[in-house]
Amino acid sequence: MIEGRLTRVMLRIWAALVLLFLFVPIALIVLYAFNKSNLQGWPPKALSTRWLSVAWNDQQVRAALLLSLKAGLFATLVALLLGSAAAFGVHRFRFFGREAVSLMLVLPIALPGIITGIALNSAFQWVGLNLSLLTIVIGHATFCIVVVYNNVIARLRRVSDSMYEAAADLGAHGLLTFRTITVPMLSTALLSGALLAFALSFDEVIVTTFTAGAQNTLPLWIFGAIRLGQQLPEVNVVVVFVLLLTVIPVGVAARLAGSGGVARALT
Repeated sequence: MIEGRLTRVMLRIWAALVLLFLFVPIALIVLYAFNKSNLQGWPPKALSTRWLSVAWNDQQVRAALLLSLKAGLFATLVALLLGSAAAFGVHRFRFFGREAVSLMLVLPIALPGIITGIALNSAFQWVGLNLSLLTIVIGHATFCIVVVYNNVIARLRRVSDSMYEAAADLGAHGLLTFRTITVPMLSTALLSGALLAFALSFDEVIVTTFTAGAQNTLPLWIFGAIRLGQQLPEVNVVVVFVLLLTVIPVGVAARLAGSGGVARALT
């Protein structure tokens, strides 16, 4: 009994230490984003919002933000189309190599980003495709597809085939079944997959490095500014903004995935 209680206490202390290790640096970045001075001393002598306007009026930051948003939105759209189509194909049809196809679809997110980036860069050079927004979208879509695929196929596996059989018995054709059963059933899975895909795309650094060329997305601008060390107050503000645009979609997606949404109501 004493050993069990001691184990629980030690596990709680260890969990608390891990959480502090993970989130104290983030809290410090948020605090320094409102530091009035451009010197990051501790403790901050005064707080101010001056660096918010400085970062917003920086044309390089605006251009990087716009490029990140474009890449994230286009990559998410591609992931929704291809990821959901792949999930339907793997789930609804039985064919030779089905499991291998499923593994190939999931594999990109398990590969180190540097391998994916180098491979894509080599492929683009081989076909003579100049690095641009298109190559960034292609690079981001390789791992965004995985997120949508996993969400959609997990939802499809939770729904009984008897629903489709009942719709067919009632005379519903394929398009009507898709509109009244499939789309409501997958709505939260598609939305959570899209939010996760956008969050992954927005803060991606390694793959973007090999597919962006001379262009700067917001994470690449942060990386460059940190190396120079002359815009640290602006960097802190931009990092906070990136955190918000990453954490909020992930939180909403987790809530949607956990709730089960329309699929539970249908089943």
